[in-house]
Amino acid sequence: MSLGIQHFFGSFQSILWVVTQELVAIFMNIEAYFERIGYKNWKNKLDLEMLTDILQHQIRAIPFENFNIHCGETTEFSLEATFDQLVRRKRGGWCLQINHLLYWALSTVGFKTTLLGGSIYINSTKKYSNNMIHPLLKVTIDDHNYIVDAGYPGSYQMWQPLELISGKDQPQVPCIFRLTEEKGIWYQDQIRREGYIPNEEFLNSDLLEKNKYRKVLSFTLEPRSIKDFESVNTYIHVSPKSLFKENSFCSLQTPEGVYFLVGWVLTYRRYNYKENMDLVEFKTLKEEEIEENLKNTFNISLDKKFVPKYSDLIFTV
Repeated sequence: MSLGIQHFFGSFQSILWVVTQELVAIFMNIEAYFERIGYKNWKNKLDLEMLTDILQHQIRAIPFENFNIHCGETTEFSLEATFDQLVRRKRGGWCLQINHLLYWALSTVGFKTTLLGGSIYINSTKKYSNNMIHPLLKVTIDDHNYIVDAGYPGSYQMWQPLELISGKDQPQVPCIFRLTEEKGIWYQDQIRREGYIPNEEFLNSDLLEKNKYRKVLSFTLEPRSIKDFESVNTYIHVSPKSLFKENSFCSLQTPEGVYFLVGWVLTYRRYNYKENMDLVEFKTLKEEEIEENLKNTFNISLDKKFVPKYSDLIFTV
């Protein structure tokens, strides 16, 4: 190949790269993200109050859900695909998508944000997952570090950033959170309130969290890349052992509590409805009620047929 042709193709590739980046910037604009979560003050000072506002707006607007699997679809791994699904098409997603989007948004507006990776605590086996399967964020503001995570369903979801301090109780509306550090590994735990369940048929439901002290997550402060989670995304979709394939679920935070749909069972946990006690209500939906509840409760409209499924749940409410 002559030098002239090489120069032509080199220039063409450079132009193509610039055009591609400009198209990505147009498609993934930060204004659309903040419109999606309903937050208008994103040009304010980059402080803890703004960080908290962004987190709370996102968890109340974008559900945690795995409906792609139960509609016969795959979940694309790229940030552009995540933006399209969660922002443009106003769907939810699972932790990889939700925290990837939040990482992009916080970094775009100027927060010093680091992607981390953790293992979730599986209550049925009484141990943490063997592999790093959960992305979360560290945000640094004025030399103070905070853990930020918008990608946990049900009543495990933090409502405020957690200060990265070992052994300190950090009370929030859902519960008391606590971070502890041992030999470079950090652990996130909860101290929970009891729940009052008016539906007697659900008093012994395996969907109900029965532990007052609950382990949630372990993680390190080693910076991660989103590509570190690519194999997790593949496993969830193709492995016969994937609990995401065996269970359909959707979770959305509200100003008073959290909705959680597992299979056909809709749960609402209202926090601290009376002193030191949550109200936990259950309802088994009929097939014809599923679509209506997805739209009215979770603001989700699906393009393809959704097949609810419940087998052996990894999460409780």
